[in-house]
Amino acid sequence: MAINLQKGQKIDLTKGNAGLSEIMVGLGWDPVTQSNTGFFGKLFGGGAADIDCDASVLMLNDKDKLGNKSNLIYFGNLKSTCGSVRHTGDNLTGDGDGDDEEIIVKLKSVPPSIQKLVFVVNIYDCISRKQNFGMIQNAYIRIVDQANRKELVRFNLTEDYSGKTALVVGEIYRQENEWKFAAIGQGTQDASLSEIIRKY
Repeated sequence: MAINLQKGQKIDLTKGNAGLSEIMVGLGWDPVTQSNTGFFGKLFGGGAADIDCDASVLMLNDKDKLGNKSNLIYFGNLKSTCGSVRHTGDNLTGDGDGDDEEIIVKLKSVPPSIQKLVFVVNIYDCISRKQNFGMIQNAYIRIVDQANRKELVRFNLTEDYSGKTALVVGEIYRQENEWKFAAIGQGTQDASLSEIIRKY
């Protein structure tokens, strides 16, 4: 049974799971149902654009820096140069059950120079579409053992992220030859992925 984490909690991934070598990091969310089609909905047509959330991974060194652009895995660069991190592709709407975007990580293949994998989600074109994470519900990150498809960890983001346009969802990091996961859940007002990576 998966362990449910709260914001700020950390857990060992490899210490209690001998042989864990490949994981799937699933990220999911649902658009808030636009049911309030009252006066303003009728007046302005109510046809809001789909919210296109994009999940990305920042592969950081021991100084929490990206180093080079090839260490950023996202819809425009689906696989790391070393082959240890692979994004399965972009979901444009968030509709439907299950994971909206999935990232495969081969833990044993992550280069020694990489100490941390930071998972972020941002809303594509959020400024012109006037969208923020207050319009998203049921957001989560989960980690699955690829060998047996068993869900190990889940972190449900239950905070109100109104006004936030990007989320640092969680991170997987090395500590004493083990891999751990931290539930972050921090919202930011970065308008694009390029704004997020400037901090790294």
